[in-house]
Parts: sequence; C-alpha cells; structure tokens
Amino acid sequence: MKFEESALSNQYPFTKITLDFGEFYLFEKFVIAEMNYGIHLSWSKIKEAIKVILLHYGENYKIGYISNKTNSYSFEPNLWSKFFENYDFIIASATVYYSDLNYINATLEKQFSSKSVKRADSLEEAVSWILNLDEFKE
Repeated sequence: MKFEESALSNQYPFTKITLDFGEFYLFEKFVIAEMNYGIHLSWSKIKEAIKVILLHYGENYKIGYISNKTNSYSFEPNLWSKFFENYDFIIASATVYYSDLNYINATLEKQFSSKSVKRADSLEEAVSWILNLDEFKE
C-alpha cells in the first residue's frame, strides 16, 4: 500500500519530496521512500536523495529509513556498504515487502547493511519498529 493511501498519512506530520525516480516522505524521526516502477536505483540517484534528505534534516541528525516497496525496481544491494562508508545519518532501516521476491531481496539487502534492518509486511509494522528503537526513546 502506498503511504498516501494509508491511515498513517493522517497520523504524523511529514514533508513530501518528489524526485524523478520516486517519492520521499520526511518525518521527524524517519523517511519513507517509494521508488517509481522500473527504475534502477543507482549510486547517482541515491546521492540525489541524500542531498535532499540532508538539506531537510541537517548534517548531524539521525533518522530511520523505510523502503516501501510498492513498485518493482532494481537496486544493487552492495550500495548499502558504499552508503555506510560515506554517510552515518541512518541508524536503522526497514523494508516493507509485498511479495515473496521483495522478501528475498530484502533478505539479501540485509546482508550488506552494517545497521539493523527489519523486514516488515506493512507500513504500520515498519513505522512502529522504527519509532520503538532505543535511539528514539525519550
């Protein structure tokens, strides 16, 4: 389910950013990303998204990242390693999967991440998990 079609879209304030390759919903403690159908999420696209995210949150902010895989697209899982070598603002991530293939891909991506990764079968589960991380408890 796309974020804007979910009940969550009315529960938390957010800023929506539209890039050529997807939508990004920026919340106080996390980002939900929904990539467009058929795109290849390359390093240059990731850097474009990072630029927008850092502009919004600032350099020293820590967030959770939720990949809401509502569309089929390609991604090189080893880019997670490259990301964490260069950036340190994501404390954990969740992947919302809607098919067996997405679950398998999320499992593969998990192997390349140096941070905690949750595989979730709903946006609500992913958001709840992110918000209950020790780093976000007050």
